[in-house]
Amino acid sequence: MKVGLFGFLFVMWILIITGGGILVTILGPFSISGYGDFDWILTSGFKAIFAIILVIAWILVMSKLKNWIFRKDIKS
Repeated sequence: MKVGLFGFLFVMWILIITGGGILVTILGPFSISGYGDFDWILTSGFKAIFAIILVIAWILVMSKLKNWIFRKDIKS
């Protein structure tokens, strides 16, 4: 049980650090231009949508991993 739990926590932290790195290095300097006063609104909207998609993907990965670990522990 402890190995599964520690593995789950390790993967969780790796996903958090990776997601933060992606957001800072790729999305941080990203900007949309050519729409006048709406540049910052479009840029912020795109960044928010991308961040929400990334969070949903991370939640799905963690849910699948949790289910796999607990099924393995229940069988043994």
